[in-house]
Amino acid sequence: MDGRAIDDQRLKELVKAAVVELIEERRDLVLDLLEEALEDVGLARAIEEGAATPLVRRAEVLQLLDRK
Repeated sequence: MDGRAIDDQRLKELVKAAVVELIEERRDLVLDLLEEALEDVGLARAIEEGAATPLVRRAEVLQLLDRK
């Protein structure tokens, strides 16, 4: 290390600037990350909802699928 210390405020400014630069230059990457995060949230909610519903027998499910 060269002996220079960076204060918290300066570090915060640098991180913000880096994030803004990333968003501006790699918008596609940021959008992909947000899309994946939203999909993960949706999947987690679906799993929770499914765990809270009563179980059905396989035959009932197959019967419903055959109707369509």
